[in-house]
Amino acid sequence: MVNKMVNNKARLYWTLQIGGWTLYAFTQIIFSVFASGSQGISTQRVIFLTYEAVFCLLLTHVFRNLITRWHWLNAGMAVLIPRVIVSVFVLGLIFYFLRIPISLPLGLFNSKVAFDIRNIVGLTAIYALIFFLWCVLYFIYNYFERYNTSLKLEASVKEIELNNLKSQLNPHFIFNALNSIRALVDENPLKSKEAINQLSNILRNSLTTGKRGLTKFDEELKIVKDYLGLESIRFEERLRTEFDIDPASRDFLVPSLMIQTLVENGIKHGISKLTAGGIIQMKTAVHDDRLTIQIRNSGQYTNGARRNAGGLGLQNTKQRLKLIYGEKASFIIMSENNTFVLTEIEIPHLR
Repeated sequence: MVNKMVNNKARLYWTLQIGGWTLYAFTQIIFSVFASGSQGISTQRVIFLTYEAVFCLLLTHVFRNLITRWHWLNAGMAVLIPRVIVSVFVLGLIFYFLRIPISLPLGLFNSKVAFDIRNIVGLTAIYALIFFLWCVLYFIYNYFERYNTSLKLEASVKEIELNNLKSQLNPHFIFNALNSIRALVDENPLKSKEAINQLSNILRNSLTTGKRGLTKFDEELKIVKDYLGLESIRFEERLRTEFDIDPASRDFLVPSLMIQTLVENGIKHGISKLTAGGIIQMKTAVHDDRLTIQIRNSGQYTNGARRNAGGLGLQNTKQRLKLIYGEKASFIIMSENNTFVLTEIEIPHLR
């Protein structure tokens, strides 16, 4: 794979080099044809201009190797710009004198013109400008190539991190679900079969999410309801649920198993600690192309942290939100009247 990328880059470089300097030679020849008027351009002049383009190609290739060797691509603008300006004038001067040996056998050499200081300075400046334009294009190309490479690397790292976070969630959830089903098998076989179907749905969903770890809101809502169905086996009448879902929520993608994790967190650290049990409320709203998800559960917050809180749930959720949305998502958890704990997430619409 790496060799293929290197070969493709080299092929593109030579294609642009040969194509660019061929275009330069063609432009020079066309310009000379119009400049010569009715006399027309001589064969020697065409050969001379062709050799000019070949020398430009060779000079810039040597210069490119020096740029790589001297690590100029890693230099800052304050250092790079003076180096480039000096270098292109040196290249222009070298190129000016390299033309002389070509002009001799073609009968185009004129010592008075060739060694006239004004001619040397003027043409050197013109050639320096041409080489400067080559440098600008070369550095721009490398900048965008590095930028695209860094984006691909960053995306790969994020995908790995997201997969790691998902792998932390699944075993914990499966362990709890299987314990609930095991307790039900002897008491109610039919309900245990339904519970197995619910667990199967949850696992299937987690395996079919996209690379970004996102799933449709409707699918996530089904997972939440399946999860609560499993938990109702354990808590029976101690667990009550309420849903108030904005229909526009269905247009959003959400991190897979994120809402289920927060609901699980509310049950584990809130409702399970209460003798009388409690309620899980889920509400969504859409405003300005942003989805707000609120999860309320019976319980209390102490000193900004849920009593007996532990595990990876909340920290995991924060990490996933940051990886997927950057600074565009928000996460809040707070106590409401010492009766409920509110967990609120706000995410943008990903298109």
